[in-house]
Parts: sequence; structure tokens; C-alpha cells
Amino acid sequence: MTTYIIRRLLYTIPTVFGVLLLTFVLFTLVGGDISIEIAGKNATPETIREIREEYGLNKPLFLSWDSQFINHFKSALTFDFGRARDREPVIDKIKRGAGPSLALMVPMFFGIIVISVSLSLVVAFVRGTVWDTLTVVICVMGMSIPYLSFILFGQYFLAYKWGLFPVFFSPDLTTAQYVTLPVLIGIVTGLGGDLRFYRTVMLDEMRSDYVRTAFAKGLATRQVLFKHVLKNAMIPIITQVVLAIPFLFLGSLLLERFFGIPGLGYLMIEAIGSRDYFVINAMTYLSAILFVVFNVITDICYVWVDPRITFE
Repeated sequence: MTTYIIRRLLYTIPTVFGVLLLTFVLFTLVGGDISIEIAGKNATPETIREIREEYGLNKPLFLSWDSQFINHFKSALTFDFGRARDREPVIDKIKRGAGPSLALMVPMFFGIIVISVSLSLVVAFVRGTVWDTLTVVICVMGMSIPYLSFILFGQYFLAYKWGLFPVFFSPDLTTAQYVTLPVLIGIVTGLGGDLRFYRTVMLDEMRSDYVRTAFAKGLATRQVLFKHVLKNAMIPIITQVVLAIPFLFLGSLLLERFFGIPGLGYLMIEAIGSRDYFVINAMTYLSAILFVVFNVITDICYVWVDPRITFE
């Protein structure tokens, strides 16, 4: 397995290089010189020159050891993304936003997994009954309703009208107070798709011969479902779960924006609105790195849950 892990990690090098090249092309070549935009309409040539020098925009693009691309590559590898348009270091903004985003996304993530996997086992067991049909209908309805509708309903009725939760983020609130309603909305909106996916996985396992044999031997329903069926369905579950972990660090764009949670999702929305290419570039690069790393972790997890898989 060690050889396989080293080989996979080596494969990530050209992937990361491609991401760095793509982000450089998008935010430097295509985006053009943003020094005039940063300086403002009535800026003097001296001010524009100072800004170009501050952000390294006066250097060659490629054909130099001190070129913009080489500096872009160095700063990405050292996680030194420079300064945002408000002159604050980008890495400080990311560190400050990581806490609120994780406080929101982690309970939402585990809530969706536990509820959807558990319900999918039960629904697969009672397949073909009215409960199975009703669950599928509810899931389809939940997937059909726009995400924004759930947010507006929760904010207006649960928070504003009934006063069960705070409407908006405030520094005076505890973490549990300002994330409870967004977490509930995130779980409700995420259950439909995940439950349908896991239900399909569980139905495939329920038709297997070993399930009939286990029931024929007199094993309890809970033991068959949670010990045997769930164990043999772990490959697609791991694929779904582990590849979703990188998005925990990136936050939720809509939830954080509408509830004013100062996380990474809110930071990304603000950066897009203000055309802060430095923050967008950093977030794009971190997203790619996390996705590549957890892709490798997913393959490693396959061996742990299924002894039939080997990397030798």
C-alpha cells in the first residue's frame, strides 16, 4: 500500500501544477491588469505604478525567475497568498473564516450522513410498501424546492415570526445560537438527494443472497441491516462521504451569506462581489488541494472496509 500511496501522491504534482497554471491564466492573463481598478478612476500614474509594484504586476509574466507565474507558484506552495484589496493578508482572512464555516458545516455534515444512512436502511428493508413510496415522494419534493426557499422560510417564520432562532449573526451570540437554524436548514435540504442515493445502494445489497441467508438463520433485523448490509455498502458510502469533506472547509455560500455568518463561504461571496482576485485565487487553489488529497484518502479507505481490494 505504501508504494501505491507514494505513486498517487506523485500523481498530484501535475494536478496541482495544472491548477496553478489555470488560476494564473484566469486571474492574470484573462483578468488583465487590475491595478487601475484597485487604484480607482481618478488615480494618478504614480499611484497606479505603486500598486503594480506592490502586487508584482510590473514583472514579466513567464520568462524570468522573478516572473509573475513563478511568484504565483511560490506563494501558492508556501500558502502566502499576499494581500487582499483591503490590504489585509489573505491567509489571515481564511484563518478567521475557517472557524465559523466548520462550526456550521461539521454538524450539518454528520447530521445528513447519520439520518440519511439510517433511514435508507429502514426504507430499503420496507421496500415496495407505502412507507417506501412516501419517502421517495418526500425526497423528490424536497429536491424540487429551491434551496433559497428553505432559507427564506426558516428566516421569516422560524426566526422572525416565531422568534425561535436569531435572524442574523451577531458577535454577542454563542456559536450554537447562530448556527442551529442554518444547520437544520442544511440537513433538511441535503437529506433528499443523499437519502435517495443511499436507498439505491441499500436496495442493491438487500437483494443479495447473504441477506436472505442471514434472515433464514434467524438473525435480528437490526443486526442484519446495521452489521451486514451497512458493512457491505460502505464503498459507495465512503466515496460520497469522503469526497464531501473538502467542502466542509469552504463553507456554505448561501447559508453564510443570508445569515451573515463570517465564514469562508461569506468571504468568497464578498470577494466575488468586490472582484478581489487574490482571495478568489487562494480559495480556488485550496479547494483543489483538498479535493486531490481526499481523493487519495478515499482510495485508501476502500482497503480498510473491503479486504477484497488490494493495491499490490
